Amino acid sequence: MAEIELNRLDFITVGTVGPKGKRQFYLQAGGESQIVSLFIEKDQARVLGEALRDMLDDLMKNNPNLGSDMPEMSRMNMELREPFEGRFRVSRIGLGYDDARDQVVLVAEELVILPGEGEDGEPILGSGSVARFWGSRQQMRALSLQCLDIVKQGRANPAHNGRVLYYWT
Repeated sequence: MAEIELNRLDFITVGTVGPKGKRQFYLQAGGESQIVSLFIEKDQARVLGEALRDMLDDLMKNNPNLGSDMPEMSRMNMELREPFEGRFRVSRIGLGYDDARDQVVLVAEELVILPGEGEDGEPILGSGSVARFWGSRQQMRALSLQCLDIVKQGRANPAHNGRVLYYWT
């Protein structure tokens, strides 16, 4: 079990490796001369993008004195950086805001499945590694936009994953 803490990010992004339908999604952050890549699911990327958007919108609404959090996307490099080696698969993602530092924290917890099943037949989840990424509101707004964009780049209808479609004329 490891704890990863990046207090000042040079970048944070979500990206994919592989062809449509077989893409591997990564949450990746870099700072303090290290790059941390974590495996996430497509749906986690979508939910993360929506949650960040909503959180940042609420912050702006409730704190009108905060400066703009809209990033200049042309100046942001949202590409994945090598290495793509994921440290762990993410089970849960949490978000927080430190108003004294004007920083957003993204907390990612490792998915650990213990042997056996719970009373409801579901797998038993354990605790594992944790990664905390501290970034500016602008970086997190850019991440939100990137998450939502990268999810849209998939197949037109993801409901057809692995299914054969028959058309009659």
